[in-house]
Amino acid sequence: MHIGVIGATGGIGSRVVTEALDRGHHVTAFSRDATGITENRNRDRDNIDWKSVDILDAASVTAAVPGLDVLISGFQPGNAAKDFADTVERSIADPTVHVTAARALLKALDSHPRTRLIVIGGAASLEVEPGLVLADADEQLNKTLDLVGLPRGYAAAARGARDGLNVLRTSNRLWTYFSPAEHIAPGERTGRFRIGGDQPVRDADGLSRISMEDAAVALVDEAELPRFVQRRFTIGY
Repeated sequence: MHIGVIGATGGIGSRVVTEALDRGHHVTAFSRDATGITENRNRDRDNIDWKSVDILDAASVTAAVPGLDVLISGFQPGNAAKDFADTVERSIADPTVHVTAARALLKALDSHPRTRLIVIGGAASLEVEPGLVLADADEQLNKTLDLVGLPRGYAAAARGARDGLNVLRTSNRLWTYFSPAEHIAPGERTGRFRIGGDQPVRDADGLSRISMEDAAVALVDEAELPRFVQRRFTIGY
């Protein structure tokens, strides 16, 4: 299978690349400027090509799609793996980028309708109760941001990611949206987690948490065996 990964140097994206290569897939790794990549654990592996793409430009994304079976987008306005504070600042400054990215991705699929799209989004679009998502529950959203160490101003970015999901929901393309757990960080690849739909998966202590490594497992699982076409899913321990 030929898998494209946008945001291939990011926290989750780089782990998706590793997971896909370890399973024997061919990967095209996309970054804003692939020519500047000199140090990356996947840089010189077999079955990988590095290319530049501007996800906010539909023409750039359209040019990247030919030949791909699945395109996984781990886009963030910045690279949190390199500079977390900068990514947070950029996300707050322009929360509309998620809608722009979603529209560009869908436009690219107009000419490649058989290519599957998996978008790595946010947890704030998950429901805290039937019909009410975290992004719209102000008090609970603020508590969650406090708990995960994000400034309350990040609520705008959380709502922007929710809006990006809503753009996908208007499309008849082969899209899937992945909401990671509320707590996601580098950790262990266990391959053991539970899968949910529109509500967060919580552990015995009530926490919604997952490692980036296991998020990558779930994403490549979905690429190999689609279960959530035109749907969202989440995971947690």
